[in-house]
Amino acid sequence: MKLWKSLIMAFATYSKIPMPYIEWEEKSMSYLMCCFPAVGIAEGLLTVLWIFLQEYFDAGIILSGAILTVIPFLVNGGIHMDGFLDTMDAKSSYKSREEKLEILKDPHTGAFAIISCGLYLLLYFGCMTEICTDEKLLYLMAFGYVYVRILSGISVVSFPKAKKDGMAAKAQDTANRNAGRILIAEGILLGILMVIVFQVMGLFMILGGLSCFFYYKRMSFNIFGGVTGDLAGYFLQITELAFLLLIALFSKI
Repeated sequence: MKLWKSLIMAFATYSKIPMPYIEWEEKSMSYLMCCFPAVGIAEGLLTVLWIFLQEYFDAGIILSGAILTVIPFLVNGGIHMDGFLDTMDAKSSYKSREEKLEILKDPHTGAFAIISCGLYLLLYFGCMTEICTDEKLLYLMAFGYVYVRILSGISVVSFPKAKKDGMAAKAQDTANRNAGRILIAEGILLGILMVIVFQVMGLFMILGGLSCFFYYKRMSFNIFGGVTGDLAGYFLQITELAFLLLIALFSKI
């Protein structure tokens, strides 16, 4: 029963998909991060659905690229992009650690966030137009949506917290003691499947995700003293973009 409630909580927190009402109890959040990758499955399924729809409607490259760019935001409601933008403002401020953490909580959007958003979406859309005609590459990206959430979940439950309050701190405090092991097991199983299905491309995706993971760990420790919900969103967004860049590169080889 806890797992079912954690799954509903994961979708209610990290997606815009309507969920049935449940009582939000701390004990029901124990497997929240373990269920977080399921949101990536929803994004992946919509990506796969569009693979068939774009052929049916004979959609052009630009339209397909735009829709594939929008799908993640339709599912997650932009919650991770919000963290990415806050982090870019904080990182670009060159202020003290305490002031950077305050910027993460500031609801106002700074110039660096706006610039970063524009550049991010431009790169994301450009990469999508490069791969949108190749079904195998889109299937690989669908796997990437799940894989990045496994890595994000591992960071939330295992990395030191930069703050005692906030979404990431709450998720870590209420996580089951085996949550990290479960997420690692999910990552290993998914990684094996990616290598079997996509071979070298799958292996490069795994290595690319791990590279982003260790960069994120070092950056969050050095600059912020730990992780927060906003930093977790930043990690998810840059890793998804890194996946797309890798896949687009493979499309040219």
